[in-house]
Amino acid sequence: MREGHRGTGPGAITPDGCAVELYARLPVGAEPDIVAAAVPRGARILELGCGVGRMTHPLLERGFTVTAVDESAEMLERVRGARTIRSAIEDLDLGERFDAVLLASFLVHTGDTEVRRGLLRTCARHLTDDGCVLIQREGADYHTDLPRERVDPSGFTVRILSSEPVGDGVHAVHAEYEFPDAVWTQTFRARPLTDTQFEGALAEAGLRVDRALTDDGVWVRAVAMT
Repeated sequence: MREGHRGTGPGAITPDGCAVELYARLPVGAEPDIVAAAVPRGARILELGCGVGRMTHPLLERGFTVTAVDESAEMLERVRGARTIRSAIEDLDLGERFDAVLLASFLVHTGDTEVRRGLLRTCARHLTDDGCVLIQREGADYHTDLPRERVDPSGFTVRILSSEPVGDGVHAVHAEYEFPDAVWTQTFRARPLTDTQFEGALAEAGLRVDRALTDDGVWVRAVAMT
């Protein structure tokens, strides 16, 4: 396990505390539609941190070509129909460029500043000249509206139970997913980012915000600085 990360529940647990079986059960949501509306039809997409393919598969169904990257072999075993690559994101260098790079799952909020820099550099070096990076950010009250829970129509409950500062601007977040037949927990490190800090992190990698893709600013389209 990575420092500060852990998970419990049935099945394999990845180094960042994610449960493979849990993510295989989670519904897709609106994310594939958000991505599809922000990139050209038939775009070549590099999906970083694809997990079990929860977004990969709907994007393939929409006619995109997806290269799916994850560090977990157990996650990648669940991906179908896409080219898959097992790698840490910050180490990835395919020598290829894509129309869009996808960095979802709040990965930009990793607690490790050097890892975050590596993630964003990976995004930048895999972009075509007119390509874009689609980034999922934490909501404004992610670390303050606590504890909170949401009952999903499919029949499970997700709870964000706590977010405790652990130093250097990093928080330890504890989440719980309760299904009728199983419960999973995940604890992970996250770094809240103001708009200024977020834009500064992008600029270090040669990127800038193009526009927000959702009214709440959780999804952002970034492009190369000119």
